[in-house]
Amino acid sequence: MIEKINDLLRRVEEFKPKASAEIEEFRIKVLGKKGELNALLEEFKAVAPEMKRELGQKLNQLKTRALERVNELKQQAEQQPENQKTVEDMTRPGSNDPLGTRHPISLVRNEIVSIFSRLGYTVAEGPEIEDDWHVFSALNFPPEHPARDMQDTFFIEKNPDILLRTHTSSIQVRTMENQKPPIRVICPGRVFRNEAISARAHCIFHQVEGLYIDEHVSFADLKQSILYFAKECFGENARIRLRPSYFPFTEPSAEVDVSCNLCGGKGCNVCKGTGWLEIMGCGMVDPNVLEASGIDSHKYSGFAFGMGVERIAMLKFGVKDLRLYFENDIRFLQQFESVL
Repeated sequence: MIEKINDLLRRVEEFKPKASAEIEEFRIKVLGKKGELNALLEEFKAVAPEMKRELGQKLNQLKTRALERVNELKQQAEQQPENQKTVEDMTRPGSNDPLGTRHPISLVRNEIVSIFSRLGYTVAEGPEIEDDWHVFSALNFPPEHPARDMQDTFFIEKNPDILLRTHTSSIQVRTMENQKPPIRVICPGRVFRNEAISARAHCIFHQVEGLYIDEHVSFADLKQSILYFAKECFGENARIRLRPSYFPFTEPSAEVDVSCNLCGGKGCNVCKGTGWLEIMGCGMVDPNVLEASGIDSHKYSGFAFGMGVERIAMLKFGVKDLRLYFENDIRFLQQFESVL
């Protein structure tokens, strides 16, 4: 704190205005209600008792000197002949407005797309307001599946059901309907689910899903693609493991874990001591899904995978609260300038 006081005192002594208007701006900046001196006084409240006397004296000296300096400059400006007073140079360049930075979600989304583009994937997009067929029925969701319940999905209209898409798999359905194999697409986008907002969940989030359909596509191709992604995204030492799971639109299905990049797989509080972090779901496309979109499941096979962009961003940047991504706090966003 002593360094801050001395630095401000030095700037007070060295201040040389080019125009009288700058004196008032300087006074507000230093002595105003939200000025630097008041900020130091707020810090002073937390100072240890044994330091209060010394620092209090220095703050009083700083305030007195700042007032004297401002008054001296004002008197000099008043005494200066009118024809000698500094005139603002209107030809000078204006002050630069601070530039923003790319949002961490955009940074991670672009990185994911870039990684898979090197494997030959192209980007496919689709509408955020969808119908039941493209979000559920074409993906082998039975009528009684809980994802159709109002607790999970934002429905806009009924009979027929119109809703906000709950995953970007709907883009995969539209691609299969309009494109013949081979198909190799990556589907980034925003999705919506009726969930309570907390540090670990939000009603709006972003996904990137991938789809590859061709002749003789195997689970080994799927595993190798995901391993390549993990090493490109989290580092050459990244390892993955696949755990059996269930999704209506893939069979067999798996959850993918990546070795914790914070502890190197040794176990920490982030990975809860396991050394692994879940990053995505995947599996071989169910033949029923292929047939529903007019693709011959006896000739073609394929795999699909999907991941939450916020989840990947949390792992890469160490962000622990999902809500920070949606607050647009410039102080939070400026931390990612160096990532560009």
